[in-house]
Amino acid sequence: MLRIAFCVILLAVLSMASILIGSVDIPAEQVLHVLAGGKADKESWTYIILESRIPQTATALLCGASLATSGLLLQTSFRNPLAGPSILGISSGASLGVAIVTLLSGGILSAVAAAFGGAMAIIALLLIISTIVRNNMILLIVGIMISYLTSSVVSLCNFFTNADNLQTFVFWGMGSFSDVGLQQLPVFSLCCILGLAISVTIVKQLNAILLGEKYAASLGVNIRRTRWLTLLSTGLLTAASTAFCGPIAFIGLAVPHIARFLMGTSNHKYLLPATILCGATIAVACNIICVLPGNLIVPVNAITPIFGAPVIIYTLFIKKAKR
Repeated sequence: MLRIAFCVILLAVLSMASILIGSVDIPAEQVLHVLAGGKADKESWTYIILESRIPQTATALLCGASLATSGLLLQTSFRNPLAGPSILGISSGASLGVAIVTLLSGGILSAVAAAFGGAMAIIALLLIISTIVRNNMILLIVGIMISYLTSSVVSLCNFFTNADNLQTFVFWGMGSFSDVGLQQLPVFSLCCILGLAISVTIVKQLNAILLGEKYAASLGVNIRRTRWLTLLSTGLLTAASTAFCGPIAFIGLAVPHIARFLMGTSNHKYLLPATILCGATIAVACNIICVLPGNLIVPVNAITPIFGAPVIIYTLFIKKAKR
C-alpha cells in the first residue's frame, strides 16, 4: 500500500508540474491563480492554461493508464511478456482509418472518428474470431496477421495520397497528447473509464489464468467470457487512445513490467492499480518533456522509447538469466 501511495503522490506532483510547465513561459503564480478560478494578467495565458495544459495533462494521464492496462491484460491473457496493445492489429486498424480519411479529405476531426471506427472494426472481427478459435496462441497469430494486412493497406493509401495529407498522417503517427481539447475530452474520458472498469471486473479471472487455462477452468472460470471481456476492454482502451493521441509506443509494452518490479507480485488485485498509476505517471512525465519551454513541442513517440526500451531489454535479460 505504501508503494501505491507513493505512485499516487508522484502522479499528483507530475500532473501539477505538467500544468505549470509548458512551451510558453507562464509564471507559476499566474497558473495557480487561474486554477483557483481567477484570470491571468494576459488573456492568452488563461486560454493556454484552461484550453491546452489542463486537457493535455488529463489526456496524458488517461492515455497512459489505458495503454498500460491494455498491455497488462494482453500479457496475462497470452502469457507473453512481449504482448502489447498493437499486437492484435487494433492500432493498425486505427491507422487504416486515418489513412483512408487523409486520402479522401485530410480532415483531422474526421480522422479521429475514422481511427476509432477502424480500431473498433478490428475489435469486432477479433471478438467474432474468438467465438470460433479457443486457442489463445492461434488468436494471437491471427491478430498479428491482421496487423500486417492493415499495415499493407495503410502503405498503399499513403502512396496514393498527396503531400499535405501524407504530412497530416505522419504527424498523427508521431503521437501527441495535445490534440484532445475540452470538447473531445468527455468522450475520450468516457471510453477510457469504461475500458478500465471492465478490466477491474476480471481481476480474479486473470489471477486464475496465470496458473494455466485448464487449471482456471477447473476453478470455474469461464475462459471464453474472460477472453471476450479482455478483448473488449483492451480494444476499447487502445482504440480510444490511438484515435485521439496516435499510436503511442512502448507504454503498453513496458509499463506492466515496471509495475511488477515495483509491487513484486503478479496478483492483479495490486498489480492492476499499480499498472494504471505507473502508466499515467510515465505518460505525464513524457508530456512534460515534450512541452519543455522553448516553443517547440516534441512528438511523444520520440520520448517513450527512452523509458520503454531499457525496461524491455532488462526484462529479456532477466528471463534469459532465469532460464
